[in-house]
Amino acid sequence: MNPMHINLYATFRLAAGVKTIQLDLPAGATVQQAVEAAVEQYPALRVHWLNDAGEIHAHVHCLLNGEDVGSLAAGWQTPMPPDAALDIFPPVAGG
Repeated sequence: MNPMHINLYATFRLAAGVKTIQLDLPAGATVQQAVEAAVEQYPALRVHWLNDAGEIHAHVHCLLNGEDVGSLAAGWQTPMPPDAALDIFPPVAGG
């Protein structure tokens, strides 16, 4: 198994009621699978992270060990290394 954690920020932290989600996933699990596992543990995150088809919303920003998941070659299908950390941020608006 591959221990990893997800750090939540702003409204995602409020929705889940926790700062960090600890997960123990099979070796080779992807970022998408980690997101799905987190939603299983904290169903309140589903509406914020996933659309009705189970796809991750475009406005969800995720960093895998400090790298933007959207810039990685495999994107959300990137396998996570052991002890990976995901940082998941809600959309940021300003004016």
